[in-house]
Amino acid sequence: MKITNIEVFVLGDPQPDHEIDMARVDGLAFVRIQTDEGISGLSEIFTVPPGVARTVLDGPDSFLGRLLIGEDPIHPERIWQKLYNSMLHGNRRGWVIICIGAVDVACWDIYGKALGRPVYELLGGAVRASHQIESEAQRQEVIPYCTIVSDRWDRESVLKEQVERVVRLRELGYRAFKIEPMKQPPATIIELTRRTRQAVGADVTLCVDVGYLWNDVGTAVSVINQLAEFDIAFFETPLPVDSVAAYAALTRQTRVPIAMGEHTTTRWEFLQMMDEGGIGVAQPYMTTCGGLTEAKRIVELAQPRGVLVCPGNWSTSVLGMANIHLAAYSPITPIYESAPAEVYWSPLRKALQELAAPVVNGAVGFPSTPGIGIELPEDLIKHFLIAPSQAWQYHDLQS
Repeated sequence: MKITNIEVFVLGDPQPDHEIDMARVDGLAFVRIQTDEGISGLSEIFTVPPGVARTVLDGPDSFLGRLLIGEDPIHPERIWQKLYNSMLHGNRRGWVIICIGAVDVACWDIYGKALGRPVYELLGGAVRASHQIESEAQRQEVIPYCTIVSDRWDRESVLKEQVERVVRLRELGYRAFKIEPMKQPPATIIELTRRTRQAVGADVTLCVDVGYLWNDVGTAVSVINQLAEFDIAFFETPLPVDSVAAYAALTRQTRVPIAMGEHTTTRWEFLQMMDEGGIGVAQPYMTTCGGLTEAKRIVELAQPRGVLVCPGNWSTSVLGMANIHLAAYSPITPIYESAPAEVYWSPLRKALQELAAPVVNGAVGFPSTPGIGIELPEDLIKHFLIAPSQAWQYHDLQS
C-alpha cells in the first residue's frame, strides 16, 4: 500500500445572526490521506490555522506532503518517526507536531481499515485489569465528560447557564461534567461548583476548569482546597501552561488532582509536567500531542507514575472518535472530554456528532467499525466548506 495523495479541507459554521455561545467553529482544518488501494484516512487538525495546515500538508509539494507521497502508511509509528526526525533541526513542537499528529491519526485510520479492525484493538486492545473495575460494563464502554461553557460571562449568566446546561445533559443520561467558571472571582467559582454538585447529586463525576486564570499559587491553593468538599475529580489549568515550578508548588499543597495538557505537545512535555509539575491528570488532545502514537506513549509513561490520562477535546466528534479509541485501550482513562452538541448552537458540531459513536446512558460502547470509525459524506463537506481565500479563519481564536 502506498500513499498517493494528502489533502486539506476546511469546514466551519455559517455566520450567526444572533448572539451565540463559544462553541462556534470558525474554520477547522481536516486532512485526508488517500492510498493506491482505495483506502483513505481522516483526521481533524485542531488549533492549527487553516492556511498553515494547507502549507504543511496539502498536496505532494507541501512541507510534509512531499515526505508522505509514496510511503506505506503501515505502520503509523514508522511514519511518525520519519516526520518527527525530519524536524529535529527545525521545529519539534507547535504546529508541526499537531500536523504530524493529524497524519498519525489518519494513518491509524487506514491501518485499521486495511486489517478490518477498530483502532483500539491495534493499540493493544482493552487492557483493564479485573481487580480494577467496578462492573463488567467498564470492559465494554468509555465515559465522556461534557464540557460546559456560558454564552455570557457576567456572574449571573455563568451561574444560571452552566447549571441549566448540566441539568439538561444529565436528563439525557450523561454522567460526567466539567464546568468552566472562567474569568470569574473565587466566590463565583465556588458557588458554581456548589450549585452544580447540588443539582446533579453525589454519583455524577464533576470537574472544574478555569482556563489558566491565576498567576499566583496562593489563590489557586485557597480556591481549590475549598472545592474539595464537592468531590471534584480534577481541577484543570489553574496556572499558565508553561509554569512548571508553579504547578509543582500547587500540587504539593492540595489533595484535589490537578489536570492540564490541552496545549501540551509530545510525551516529553507531559513527562516534565508529571515528574516536575506533579500533575495528577494528563489531558492530551489527540492531534495536539502528536497523534495516537504519541498518546499511547503518554499512557505508558503515566501509568507507572499513578497519573490518569483523560484526553481533551474542545472540538468536534472527528477528534472525539480518536479519543474513544485511546480511552478503550487505556487502563488509566476513566473519562474523556466531549463538547456535547445538544446544548450548543454549532450546526457543524451537531452534524459531526450524528456521524460518531452514539452516547447511550452516558457511555459509548467500544467501536466495532474498522479504523477510527467516522467518515464525512461529500454533501456535508460541501455544505460546511470554507474557501481557500478564507484560510485566515481559525477555529480557536486566541487572545
